[in-house]
Amino acid sequence: MNRDIKTIENQIKEIIQKNEDSVKGFEKAAENAADTGVRTFFKNRAEQRKLFVKTLHNATPALETGDADIDGTTKGAIHRTWMDMKSFFSNDNDEAMLEETIRGDKTAIKEYNEILTEVMIPHRMKEIIREQRDEIQNDIETSKVLEEFA
Repeated sequence: MNRDIKTIENQIKEIIQKNEDSVKGFEKAAENAADTGVRTFFKNRAEQRKLFVKTLHNATPALETGDADIDGTTKGAIHRTWMDMKSFFSNDNDEAMLEETIRGDKTAIKEYNEILTEVMIPHRMKEIIREQRDEIQNDIETSKVLEEFA
């Protein structure tokens, strides 16, 4: 396989895995959220990220991006355990979880921006990645607003 294609394939896999971890993290945050609005926000974000994963898989059928199961990574599992501990010891669980999701989303945006610099990525794939990145950025703004009221 061409080295450029393999590089693109690996970068798309990383974004897929990041989104799988996000699905699991948002589901865990929804379980721990006290406020109904915050809980709904996390549930909706988990569904959004599931759609991101599906869209990325469907947009790259020729690439080996893994299966469609949402498994998450070991690193993501460790992060979810950290979220549980932080939630347990924090006086304001919802605010702590919102802070953590903002931090994770900022990291995701960096990863999305990195793949957007690749010249060899097909135009339609760049559009999908750009749209997902922009949705994540909007989610950060919403998280910040929710955090103020949590």
